[in-house]
Amino acid sequence: MLRDKRAQSRRRLDQRFDRHGDLTDLAPPPQGWIRTLRDSLGMTSGDLARRMGVHPSRIPAIERGERERTLKLDTLTRVADAMQCDIVYALVPRTSLDGMVADQARRRAIRHLRNVMAHSRLEDQEVTPDDLEAQIDDLAFEFRRRRDLWRTD
Repeated sequence: MLRDKRAQSRRRLDQRFDRHGDLTDLAPPPQGWIRTLRDSLGMTSGDLARRMGVHPSRIPAIERGERERTLKLDTLTRVADAMQCDIVYALVPRTSLDGMVADQARRRAIRHLRNVMAHSRLEDQEVTPDDLEAQIDDLAFEFRRRRDLWRTD
């Protein structure tokens, strides 16, 4: 039952991401969102500093922190509030979640079967390529349902 819930959850999330299209279009501009929006609003760094209640010398450091990806989320939240903006935070998978799970299960099955095949060769029990592919598919299907799929042992 829990396994089915994970698969259902993956499918729902995949559908949700698909509805939003290519979110990579929202990649930060070269100067970062803070500087770009601040400039577009005609807001000086002094204006932003006053709205945030910080010393004006903090604003260039904050903008640099955003560009270098070292800015803390709570600081970004304070900047957003001062600029009357909302933060939209998401981890966006590069491929579908179902696809990631299927790929990982297949890699794990291949890794597992390599060990089995080595022992089979020693015992003179070679497997045909078609049989091997079927075994990989079957084992990958089983691994997809396991909680330890991502374990790296």
